[in-house]
Amino acid sequence: MDFREEYHLLPSHSDFSWFLEVSHGLEHLVYLVEERGHPALTMQSPAESQPRPGHAENDPFPGMFSQDPVAGQVISELFTNRKENINLRFSEDCLYLNIYTPADLKRRSRLPVMVWIPGGGLMLGGASTYDGLALSAHENVVVVTVQYCLGIWGFFSTGDEHSRGNWGHLDQLAALHWVQENIANFGGDPGSVTIFGESAGGESVSILGSPFLPTMLDGVLLPKTPEENLAEKNFHPVPYVVGINKQECGWILPMFMGYSFSEGKLDQKTATSLVWKSYPILNIHEELTPVATDKYLGGMDNPAIKKDLFLDLIADGMFGVPSVNVARRHRDAGAPTYMYEFQYHPSFSSEMKPKTVMGDHGDELFSVFGAPFVKDGASEEETNLSKMVMKFWANFAQNGNPNGEGLPPWPVYDQKEGYLQIGVTTQAAEKLKDKEVAFWNELLSKEAAKKPPQLKHDEL
Repeated sequence: MDFREEYHLLPSHSDFSWFLEVSHGLEHLVYLVEERGHPALTMQSPAESQPRPGHAENDPFPGMFSQDPVAGQVISELFTNRKENINLRFSEDCLYLNIYTPADLKRRSRLPVMVWIPGGGLMLGGASTYDGLALSAHENVVVVTVQYCLGIWGFFSTGDEHSRGNWGHLDQLAALHWVQENIANFGGDPGSVTIFGESAGGESVSILGSPFLPTMLDGVLLPKTPEENLAEKNFHPVPYVVGINKQECGWILPMFMGYSFSEGKLDQKTATSLVWKSYPILNIHEELTPVATDKYLGGMDNPAIKKDLFLDLIADGMFGVPSVNVARRHRDAGAPTYMYEFQYHPSFSSEMKPKTVMGDHGDELFSVFGAPFVKDGASEEETNLSKMVMKFWANFAQNGNPNGEGLPPWPVYDQKEGYLQIGVTTQAAEKLKDKEVAFWNELLSKEAAKKPPQLKHDEL
């Protein structure tokens, strides 16, 4: 079946809206193209939605999917690499692709394609927060940013045929199929497509690596859990980069998660209570939370340091340990794997963020999307860092390997578990979070032993 018929996407000959932009100091002309997909007016998958006629849209910033407007605006302003913040508007008519290309469309170019999936906990965010101009122009790649259904519209499931759920991931899959059919029109190579994302976008990249997705029927997504797929090596063994930031819970996430510490300090009782309240993201029950808090905070009398150790606990449980486990699984399946830890405090961070936080959640985005070339005020150090990161990412998109001439050597993640520390000093290291991974894996194995067998798959 033709994908356009199955998903009711616009046909390849639909009209496009074209916006011509010139970057500050760049000679490249970058076209921003927005293609209208289907509206998410009902709880339906892309396959079930009715098509909408294509038409030109003169707004370079399409509406983002329905979400908390205050939180959505805050997230956009904290993470955007644009020179000026954009005032967000929200609409269920929001399934767009933004395409940035340096290609001369009068000639047949075949450039690497980098498809960006925004983060936001599957609850917030949108494509236009991220300006792909600098990355596209500097590295001669086609950058595509996508929007998808969020919140209950994107992921609520009744557990039956009435609302299977995971529409947000199906939107992402539909976008990738659209890219396959149409990106050549914008100078992109459909045979060289890299998907990348941050936070919930990173989760989405892993989900989209499932072998079930290309043959997905009737809205059934992931018949097995991600953990089962990893354990069974049931995923596409394509080149893979996975990374974390040094202080994932340094500032932004504690603010959004509502953690409150008296005078910036924390005692053991409060820490244990907060760990228990974080069960949905840490997946450990009440009787095991003291084990975790004792491991991280035990023997420490300084309440201020206890606060930092608690935030390390949450960051390891949410990001550090799962990332290492995923990297190990991909490595063991024979997939070329690379890992990094980002350690830098961007000058574009909120003034409320403590200067001591090096590598907060999302801090790498300013380097990945070339913020120093779009915003004002970056130092030479930060500009060079962004140049290096963009080159690493583009090399990987081009060759499946981030290494290249003039760059610090990035070791492959093999049995030595080499990885790259990216920051003021960028250098190779080994065994990222090794002790923490051993502790958490043992703790979670005790947790798994307590649970009865899962008889029915829970939708994501």
